Amino acid sequence: MILAGDIGGTKSNLGLFDVRDGMMVRVAHKRYASHDHAGLHEIARDFLHETGAKISAAGFGIAGPVLNNRVQASNIPWIVDGAEMAKFLGLPRVCLLNDLQATAYGLGVLGPSDIETIIPGVPVENATRAVIAAGTGLGESILYWDGLQYVAMPSEAGHADFAPNTDQQADLWKFLKTKHEFVFQELVLSGRGFQHIHEFLAPSVRHPGFDGEQMDPAVEITQLALAGTCPACVETVNLWIEIYGSEAGNLALRAVARGGVYIAGGIVVKILAKIKEGRFATGMHRKCNAGGFELKDVPLHVVLDEECPLKGAAYAASKHSY
Repeated sequence: MILAGDIGGTKSNLGLFDVRDGMMVRVAHKRYASHDHAGLHEIARDFLHETGAKISAAGFGIAGPVLNNRVQASNIPWIVDGAEMAKFLGLPRVCLLNDLQATAYGLGVLGPSDIETIIPGVPVENATRAVIAAGTGLGESILYWDGLQYVAMPSEAGHADFAPNTDQQADLWKFLKTKHEFVFQELVLSGRGFQHIHEFLAPSVRHPGFDGEQMDPAVEITQLALAGTCPACVETVNLWIEIYGSEAGNLALRAVARGGVYIAGGIVVKILAKIKEGRFATGMHRKCNAGGFELKDVPLHVVLDEECPLKGAAYAASKHSY
């Protein structure tokens, strides 16, 4: 039995997986509010006690850089040490991955119904793939073919500089610079980015979630945008999607991702109808000519299964692909 975890700033999902006939089968699952708990040890203890499971391997995808098999999580005050977790769980070792590495590995165990293709493009077999996911933060990963299998590379792209490519986006950068020393990607491409963009576009329009904890501003803005009841929210989501597409295009260029770009994370599933309107693709394709590498030929997919990183962590633990 494999213990897997998808550890993020908002929620932490734990699952138990069994390999049956070469397939990864989930047999138990529980979601925890990350900020309600002191660390991974606490929720793992609770989960294993509740399930009574005996595990033979464990893997955790965590939002943050894995350095020397140790992670200081990006958006929660948790430090996860692989050696300590292995001792705690009674295992020889524990697989720690960046959360987008886990998501990238998860692509290999998803079914056709778990992915929706937005642009079919011209896929190239065994070519490099790019994975991008905005949620509590922004994550990116690159999958490259080593001759036998896909290997996922981690990154900390969410902390790279936000690079505007229109006059409006440049004005947004200036607006954010008045409030922050560093204008990095996650200030825009994350859940909190919706409020930042809304305040830039319509500073006089306020919603209840902006000034309290009654409602998540990202949820509030996206729901109002989808309903079409707040013009400022519609404009906010449209600009956010345009910028998201632009960063996906940057990633595709950096990776020469002829195998496709995969958009993951909980936000994209909730606003999928807006993604499909075309602004994401427009932002992705509006790039300098790359000398024969055409972004319009790059397939664009949306990962519908929000458990993709959890399944990827289980897969990596089972294959020791880390």
